[in-house]
Amino acid sequence: MGKEIINTSAAPAPVGPYNQAIKAGGVLYVSGQIAIDPSTNELYSGDLSGETHLVFKNLEAVLKEADYGFEDVVKASVFLSDMGLFGQVNEIYGQYFHKDPPARECVAVKTLPKNVNVEISVIAYKG
Repeated sequence: MGKEIINTSAAPAPVGPYNQAIKAGGVLYVSGQIAIDPSTNELYSGDLSGETHLVFKNLEAVLKEADYGFEDVVKASVFLSDMGLFGQVNEIYGQYFHKDPPARECVAVKTLPKNVNVEISVIAYKG
């Protein structure tokens, strides 16, 4: 089983030595996405709601490039700058994973890339 590199211009370009996603067999590993607007490559500077929705838009673009969708996600990792943000982010998260949500962890970390509030990575599967 080989691996396939997945990248799309509809999501932010990697800022280091990694790819947006790697597909191995039926499993898609999507790198952590933050709220960078792929059309301008600028960091989103609005409220937490807009930031979180842009993270999901970027995740969706990478999933779509590999012919996957949120319904195929089996695991999500949510990183927050502060656990006080959990309620609002969780509410938005539920809008994208409203049916049969994936396994997940949500942790607060000291600092996220570019000092964002939210970063999310996912693993998707198609048998």
